[in-house]
Amino acid sequence: MMRSTMIFALLIGGAVPAMRGQAAQRESFQRAVAHNGKWLTALGVAALTIFAEREHSHSRREWNALLDICRSAQDACALGPDGRYLRSDAEQLYQRSRAYDRRANRWLLGAQASLLATTALFIIDLHPAEGPDNIPFAPMQVGLRIPF
Repeated sequence: MMRSTMIFALLIGGAVPAMRGQAAQRESFQRAVAHNGKWLTALGVAALTIFAEREHSHSRREWNALLDICRSAQDACALGPDGRYLRSDAEQLYQRSRAYDRRANRWLLGAQASLLATTALFIIDLHPAEGPDNIPFAPMQVGLRIPF
């Protein structure tokens, strides 16, 4: 019994420095992830915004083609009882424009989520103990004088 307790104590004593090293290694890894990850997510914001702009320009192109059809004749954009365009080409342009807009909205939502992640990583990467000291301003006198 005493022998197994001694072996256990030696193992625990030897494991404590290893655990401290692992904690430091984990902290270093987390700091590296925050430091480098913020730039990756910032790049993601830019890329997702560019993709959204591309989809929006496709939507705009389809919408302008639909407007050209509607301006070509008086009844070119007449709607049926179900709310759809009577002309099939007009309805196709409308549906494609909506599909491109939905895709652009999804890209923008992804960009916003990535922006939130970027902001969080920038905040996590702050090193509060390593910043400059607080430099106070010279005292100012503020007052109001009203003569009677």
